[in-house]
Amino acid sequence: MTVEPNPTVKSPRSRLEGQLRYQFQEESLLETALTHPSIVAESKLHSVDNQRLEYLGDAVLQLVLTEALYRRFPEQGEGVLTKWRARLVSKPALASFGRALQLGEDMLMGKGEEANGGRQRDSTLADCVEAVLGAIYLDGGFEAAQTVVLQVVGSALDEVTQSAESGNPKGELQEALQAIASEGPVYQILSAIGPDHDKKFLAAVIWRGEELGRGEGVSKKLAEAAAASTALAEGRWRGEGN
Repeated sequence: MTVEPNPTVKSPRSRLEGQLRYQFQEESLLETALTHPSIVAESKLHSVDNQRLEYLGDAVLQLVLTEALYRRFPEQGEGVLTKWRARLVSKPALASFGRALQLGEDMLMGKGEEANGGRQRDSTLADCVEAVLGAIYLDGGFEAAQTVVLQVVGSALDEVTQSAESGNPKGELQEALQAIASEGPVYQILSAIGPDHDKKFLAAVIWRGEELGRGEGVSKKLAEAAAASTALAEGRWRGEGN
């Protein structure tokens, strides 16, 4: 008996395109975006994985969110905007977007990786989200990618930016860095100049062996807060998790 295909049942690709509200002109780009490196190692049928598209999609995502935050919040400084963007592009955040899109079900993945829980691993889902965005950019251009990013990230963008500014740069920096890795920043007092009644401290904030910023203050606490503010403003740690 021949079973006729049900036209009301969507394929994984068309389902994903429906969720993205974007239809690919070049379907091979979407397939590549969904191709995990593990299947390339196991199967001769797949020769290209999604890592190059992930690299491109990361840059597209950063640019779209940077512009959106810049235009939407003209009164906010660089440090706050950088903190908000860091939350949105962190691995956990991107993984949550990937789960909402059910990317884990659509990925082409090696049997070993799948058996080890690869379809629901945060890093794998986050990479796949970036790869899909890179594919959309190549297929439809920047405006198409921008539309999809703002649609996918929309509610998270509103949630992040509606939180009140705490006025606590050390806390903000810790939160931003720990969105990338569990390791937090370390503060060092580099110098203390002047008499006891009028001493000025110079502090540095270090993360993963790299100095992120320096700041001065009339107490160690204020110097450390100034160093954190410098780190947030300069964003030297940007992109470490991608």
